[in-house]
Amino acid sequence: MTSHSPSTLELERRAFRRGRERRSVLVAVASSLVFAAIVWATVINTPGWAGVQQAFFDPEIALQSLPKIWDGFLINLQVLGISLVTVSAVALIVAVLRTVRGPVFFPLRVLAAAYTDLFRGLPFIIVLYLIGFGVPTIMNARIPVVALGVVAITLTYSSYVAEVLRAGIEAVHPSQRLAARALGLGYVQTLRRVVLPQAVRKVTPPLMNDFISMQKDVGLISILGAIDAIAAARSSASLSYNFTPYVVAGILFILLAIPTIRLADWYTARLREREQQGSIL
Repeated sequence: MTSHSPSTLELERRAFRRGRERRSVLVAVASSLVFAAIVWATVINTPGWAGVQQAFFDPEIALQSLPKIWDGFLINLQVLGISLVTVSAVALIVAVLRTVRGPVFFPLRVLAAAYTDLFRGLPFIIVLYLIGFGVPTIMNARIPVVALGVVAITLTYSSYVAEVLRAGIEAVHPSQRLAARALGLGYVQTLRRVVLPQAVRKVTPPLMNDFISMQKDVGLISILGAIDAIAAARSSASLSYNFTPYVVAGILFILLAIPTIRLADWYTARLREREQQGSIL
């Protein structure tokens, strides 16, 4: 049994790739050092940096305010978790209604289109005011702030996600539907087993972007009086006359968003590689 030995051409190719990788690493290190030097010269080594550091990056105030901000951040996570389920359900229904065929469903298509147009056009803060203060006033009842926040987020983000899903559904080739119907699948079975899996796979990156936006906007429920991370940061800042608590709250939201952002980048790169397979010789 003979062992395989690479050819001379293959060895040259490997050596070339290794050399190119080493050069890329050296260029990356050099550019990073140059960038760090520019930041030090133009930002850190300036007379105003001490004041900025004291007003925005005070470690003592950050540690003092972190427990209170973390307790409020748990409320943001609660609203986000519930909204993720409600937005997915409502958006899927609206997307299906917008793509359903037949003249008998015309009123439903118009209603779904009007819903997406309305809530994609309304600023989210206006929806918060209308739901958070208008609904309790009309019902003359005290409604939990978490429930009001979930309703406002669901109404707004379902319109965005529904349009993304609709684009994915319409991107599935009609032959897929015809093939499924030829196999004896009904409309609902075709939609569930054939169309939706392909549609979701096509629009996963924009869906992740909407999810990242929703992660940030849950911080606006502090407008309704919820003691969330933003409200806790505002309370701590008013007591310390320092903006560090806002930076702490911002870091928590960034840490929440980073895994989703990296996952979206990884999935997008994976789709691009899959589409480009065989295109490069």
